[in-house]
Amino acid sequence: MANNIDASILAKLGISNENTTQAAASSKDKLGQKDFLKLMVAQLKNQDPMKPMENGDFLGQMAQFSSVTGLQDLQASFNQLAGVMQSSQALQASALVGRSVLMPSNAAVLSAGQPVLGAVDVPASTSDVTLTVTDQTGQMVRVMNMGQQAGGLARFEWDGKTDAGDMMVPGRYKITASAVIDGKIQAVDTLVAARVESVTLGRGGRESTLSLAGLGSLEMSKIRQIM
Repeated sequence: MANNIDASILAKLGISNENTTQAAASSKDKLGQKDFLKLMVAQLKNQDPMKPMENGDFLGQMAQFSSVTGLQDLQASFNQLAGVMQSSQALQASALVGRSVLMPSNAAVLSAGQPVLGAVDVPASTSDVTLTVTDQTGQMVRVMNMGQQAGGLARFEWDGKTDAGDMMVPGRYKITASAVIDGKIQAVDTLVAARVESVTLGRGGRESTLSLAGLGSLEMSKIRQIM
């Protein structure tokens, strides 16, 4: 805007010639609506009578100022909205600490005196769902028949015992599932429950992550259920 205004006019308004370039470069930050109107009036009063300002030039400067003002207001609104969303996300995330969440995973942690809770994501009604638990060496320790299940999440609970009734040591185990769908056996996804130990809030557009006991980190959006 200021690039189109004669330097002598700027001088009359208290803007020195040596600072004209700097003032023009930072006009978006330093010139408000009143300053802009003051400049426009001064420009009209001091224009060359033989070469009056064209209506198009005047309207162009008005449109330019309105565009800049609108973008600044829009940016401020977006910044305010982002702040509200971040605060809301922080409150939601902090409320999860200490609670258990259900997430997609075939890894589970068996703790002393506590069963492993989870679910099988059954894509369609099935006549039979089978759950298999293996240890870290790949050895099968338990096979659980869950029977007929409707489509959706079919909850399960493993008490930590083998098929022979022996109690397994605490640690990480792998849980997989299969289902009979349309007469064919196929693998289906499993979900396990894990306790949220801490939350790391996302910065710069990044998603917040949860630190889960024994299972590492997980993006907040991947939580299927809060238990």
